[in-house]
Amino acid sequence: MIKKVLLPILDFLLFSNLFIAICAVAQGLITYHLLNVAPDKYILAIIFFGTIGIYNFSMLLSKPQDPKNSPYARVRWIFSHHRLIISITLISVLCLIPLGLLYLSIEAKLLMIFTAVLALGYNIPFLTLNNQKIGLRNIPGIKLFLIALVWSVSCVLLPVVELEHNYQINISTAETLLLVAKRFLFVAAITIPFDIRDLFQDKLYALKTIPVMLGEKKAYIFCQFLLVGYLALLLLFRQASISDIIALTLTLLLTGWLIFKSNIKKNEYYYFFYIDGTMLLQYVVLILASYLTALI
Repeated sequence: MIKKVLLPILDFLLFSNLFIAICAVAQGLITYHLLNVAPDKYILAIIFFGTIGIYNFSMLLSKPQDPKNSPYARVRWIFSHHRLIISITLISVLCLIPLGLLYLSIEAKLLMIFTAVLALGYNIPFLTLNNQKIGLRNIPGIKLFLIALVWSVSCVLLPVVELEHNYQINISTAETLLLVAKRFLFVAAITIPFDIRDLFQDKLYALKTIPVMLGEKKAYIFCQFLLVGYLALLLLFRQASISDIIALTLTLLLTGWLIFKSNIKKNEYYYFFYIDGTMLLQYVVLILASYLTALI
């Protein structure tokens, strides 16, 4: 009985991309937390609506010929709730436009345009290769880095640019680059398991993802290598407090374990809730660690 009630709610949160948008906001909040400044609610709103808009638009654009018989529950759900997804996407865009026009600096607007172009170019076939129209995702090995770059720019650079413009907070280039590099490594690491899950489908569509090029086992090792790189930057270049370092280290270890336990046979909920959920978990653990430190 509980499962029948909760599962439709979970499907809605995950497959409408509301959950990934909440995770994006959490990543934005992490940036503010690590910089020890108050969050900008307008930037967080832009991250939220922008994530929903881009993810839903990408899904609608990549509609398969027969979505009802897709092996993926997410695809079946999205196209059986086609009007709802279109409505959510339109609402997100309508919220995004005034937020961007009224509350962003010129520099931030340019960043938004840059990330939007990258995100849209991911699926839209605007390039020509061997007399075939392709999107950025079809360029060998670029998919992973493109996703990680978009997330790093949206959740780190955008808040930093607005903090410097609106509040004259001086954040050094070195500090910004370290924040971007760590976020890039983390997002890249949790993106690879999705490509491993789609390994056979990507081979069928001739998508040269990291798992297709390296193989499943080496791709898993590459994930752990990226997380180790994040940990090395965290420990060698200490920007954060001890409690923050401990919190981030714990979430890295848990993320590494979740990636290790993932495989092609895992269902979609494992990936969209647990793997993506590590982005939200990072912020929750950071806040808990800060709270416990304050009590002590």
